Amino acid sequence: MALATRIRPFCCHEMMVKTPAMTTINPPADRIATPFVKSATKVPKSAITDDMAMIRAASELTRDLVQPSARIYWTDMLASAFIGYAGIAAAILAPSTAWMLVAAVISVVALYRAGSFIHELTHIRKNALPGFRLAWNILVGVPMLIPSFMYEGIHSLHHNRTKYGTVEDPEYLPLALMKPYTVPLFVVAAAFAPIALLFRYAVLTPLSFLIPPLRRIVVERYSGMIINPLFRRKPPEGEFRRQWAWQEGGAWAWSSLLIAAGVFGWVPLRALVIFGAIAAATLVLNQIRTLVAHLWENDGAVLTVTGQFLDSVNVPPPGLLPELWAPVGLRYHALHHLLPGVPYHALGEAHRRLKDVLPADSQYHGANYDSLPKLVMNLVAGSARGTAA
Repeated sequence: MALATRIRPFCCHEMMVKTPAMTTINPPADRIATPFVKSATKVPKSAITDDMAMIRAASELTRDLVQPSARIYWTDMLASAFIGYAGIAAAILAPSTAWMLVAAVISVVALYRAGSFIHELTHIRKNALPGFRLAWNILVGVPMLIPSFMYEGIHSLHHNRTKYGTVEDPEYLPLALMKPYTVPLFVVAAAFAPIALLFRYAVLTPLSFLIPPLRRIVVERYSGMIINPLFRRKPPEGEFRRQWAWQEGGAWAWSSLLIAAGVFGWVPLRALVIFGAIAAATLVLNQIRTLVAHLWENDGAVLTVTGQFLDSVNVPPPGLLPELWAPVGLRYHALHHLLPGVPYHALGEAHRRLKDVLPADSQYHGANYDSLPKLVMNLVAGSARGTAA
């Protein structure tokens, strides 16, 4: 769930309703008997062929789950934003450090959840939720300096089957194959993102309109939530260009106001520091979640749908903590790569259907993991092995 701080298609379901009861998966008997076991010997992701039984089941079993619920989206986003900003106010007004920390933690979790809806904005169909994109940008995107243009037009490339995990993927780095210090550096960089975002909008935005060559650099390198330093963004076109313009203008006005408030003392410095620290914490939390969204083991080759799925991560129930560190459906990130058209609130049901129907040795079970700490340790260990090799 930015910018130059380097913080991250198989889709298109047919719009027809077909209930799970109408679909039957009949695997050979010898496939049912053998449970899926993650191999100790890593197979290169580029060598994985497509599991067509899994892909067909995913498509057929979820055709009735593709409609986003306006009630769920609006209630979840508005409640998360309200709790998050109330937490900021409570932290600023807290009578003691202990109460300030409690309020700050609540605010971080809530604003992180509210901010995660930027991911949904890139997937919901146009006009499926009238006014939602505008409301989210006004309430969350602009105030947190992460307007949706930073992700829209970027994230779709990450889901492109021929671009995922390649040099053309803005949201991919082979972290498991890089030096071990890359992982902690990846997280620490996010802590400085609020400062970088302030500079990007308050300084670079107006300067870039005065200096055309700078504008090209700002658009290409500093206008997207990317982690691939080689990626260069193309200029926006059409309606998206107009969306980009007002969102960037709003972020410029807000960032300039924050700086002026601090310089001229309109707002106590302590309040601005608390707000900045909470914003930084949400980005750090998102960066940690990004670490375990994938296994990051692809070396740049084009992957099959199944290869992309197995390079991604589900952390399904019964654990409850993933709902906090991987909110808004992000705990089903592998399933999301298999079914990007399914809204976040339906991914749990989609997972249950596939888990119950697919045989024990299906590739589907190979993307399910237990916990965040184990995933992070596996990533660090993989990075160490990759360096040694």
